Amino acid sequence: MSTAETTASARAARRASRRPQVQHLITADENSLAELEVLLATLPLCAVGRVFIEVADQDDVSIVSAPPRMTVTWLPRTRRGVRRAAGETLTRAATAWADEMLCDDSEGAMRTEATLLGGYLSTADIVEHLTGGCGVEPTAIHAPARYGLPVF
Repeated sequence: MSTAETTASARAARRASRRPQVQHLITADENSLAELEVLLATLPLCAVGRVFIEVADQDDVSIVSAPPRMTVTWLPRTRRGVRRAAGETLTRAATAWADEMLCDDSEGAMRTEATLLGGYLSTADIVEHLTGGCGVEPTAIHAPARYGLPVF
């Protein structure tokens, strides 16, 4: 191996070691904002991933503190005069994110940890999608024990 190849290989290894190894998917609704705040406060500052929060309407959107590399998206159920069922926008957003972000089966792809704090129905639908369609290990999915979902 030439010196240039060795140097390039060493640089690539250093870049890879600085990349996060885990990405987070976090979902919540207006009934779980306190749990969400506690969870976000316990994440490391370097955490990466996505937070989806479903609320009744735009007036319920507020500010939450999240690590700088986490993207927070508020999902009002009422838009343009149309009101969606509780959990519908949360499920659609989380499954769309998973379909886009979890498509890389290659070696070295980031591991995904999901914490689902939204309502029972949306949580059950998201769990089914993550484990069935996206290959997320059930042990990487966390939800409140009160839901009694078998994968936790």
